[in-house]
Amino acid sequence: MNFPSELKYTKDHEWIRVEGDEAYLGITDFAQRELGDIVYIDINTLGEVVNKDDVFGTVEAVKTVSDLFMPVTGTVLEVNPALNDNPELVNSDPYGAGWMVKVTLADAANVNDLLDAAAYKSLVGA
Repeated sequence: MNFPSELKYTKDHEWIRVEGDEAYLGITDFAQRELGDIVYIDINTLGEVVNKDDVFGTVEAVKTVSDLFMPVTGTVLEVNPALNDNPELVNSDPYGAGWMVKVTLADAANVNDLLDAAAYKSLVGA
């Protein structure tokens, strides 16, 4: 499993990559492996402010549907358009082409409350 050190992680298995006052979000390699083949992603919060720990969408796999939780408060600027035709990008490249949303951060300092790669790795027992 892959745990990029430049990312921050949540206990709910989302990752966040901060770039200035914006960030990209997705689900972790661990999460996509647990879910199995991802067939559909539903994110209907474009343009909305989503508070920390609130649901910003869902991911549907062959086995189940799971909520996606916002790791920090932010405004959803963009939903990854590539996922409309290729939701399997989340399985093949969860930290790259499989990102889910781009957000503007309400307070970038809130990212410091999230897990680093070592803590997340320990959480999932890897």
